[in-house]
Amino acid sequence: MGFGHMSLSSNWKNIHIPHAPTLIMGILNVTTDSFSDGGLFFDRGIAINHALEMEAAGADIIDIGGESTRPGAEPVLLEDELNRVIPVIEAIRSASDVCVSIDTYKADVAEKAIKAGANIVNDISGLQFDASMADVVKNNNVPVVIMHIKGTPREMQKDPHYDDLMQEVVAYFQERVEFCHQHGIKKENIILDPGIGFGKRSQDNFELLRELKQIADLGYPVLSGPSRKSFIGLTLDLPVEERVEGTAAAVTASILNGAKIVRVHDVQEMKRVVTIADNIRGLA
Repeated sequence: MGFGHMSLSSNWKNIHIPHAPTLIMGILNVTTDSFSDGGLFFDRGIAINHALEMEAAGADIIDIGGESTRPGAEPVLLEDELNRVIPVIEAIRSASDVCVSIDTYKADVAEKAIKAGANIVNDISGLQFDASMADVVKNNNVPVVIMHIKGTPREMQKDPHYDDLMQEVVAYFQERVEFCHQHGIKKENIILDPGIGFGKRSQDNFELLRELKQIADLGYPVLSGPSRKSFIGLTLDLPVEERVEGTAAAVTASILNGAKIVRVHDVQEMKRVVTIADNIRGLA
């Protein structure tokens, strides 16, 4: 799987086994404008410490991003993104063997991040925004998260609409999986993410959680990322920092409906949620 000495490698191979425990992906935004924690971890030292804290709290994967993909976000220059994420990845790798994911849709960033020690590419565009990304994934033999998105971060929430949400999302993944196969990406390296909050209305996000099994039934591990998102805030009328209970409910639903990885901000709290959900489903 391209993990080399990584301690997670044995667990990663087991992720395709139906009864493997759920993996926790901790979010590390090295940005100034991410929707939930923009600016909190922009300082390199703080970012590195937070990554190690998340690992200690139970994160199996640290997902590092240098460009906000919140609704309305402006693109970040390549050099700026590199300057944000590469030193953090190098520092984490020198201190820990925790699995590292690079959250980017730019092939150059992914390539340099892998060389710095990243193990997974998390591409919100599903390999669509950069024609070279598929080759980077194939040539480095790393897992890749293929996310569903409607539009681009800058305009995806302006007026999203679906005639049949699940049919369209499943068809999208079928097409993207075929694209991966045609470009030499191994089946065992493909992970599917329904893209909660990415070109979705609130009711769409709830439907994705409710019908997640339709995506899991495609035969690939599913990653779910509902953490602190706006559909939770709108439903509960709560600001970002008070959405932990709503996130816990969404994470539980994700696991019960087939998610193998959950992407979260609040690792300590969600580790407890995941443990209970895994026991309910008989995965622990």
